[in-house]
Amino acid sequence: VNHGWQATLDRYKKTYPDKAAMGTLTFELLKVEGLGPGTAFVLGKWHLDREKDELGGYFTLIWKKIEGEWVIVSDHSS
Repeated sequence: VNHGWQATLDRYKKTYPDKAAMGTLTFELLKVEGLGPGTAFVLGKWHLDREKDELGGYFTLIWKKIEGEWVIVSDHSS
């Protein structure tokens, strides 16, 4: 579990140190649903294509409108 921008960035750089490790990431939105004023739920699929392998799974996001901007407040991928 990572909390905050810097922890997420540090883990990303450690996990994907170069373009070959990073690969090409694509997303497919499956469902976007409003949960109330200023809150939305997003369900989707992710796919990572690298030279050596392919990975994929699902993600869920909770978006909130904070001070006029939509931000992700919860992100889960598996």
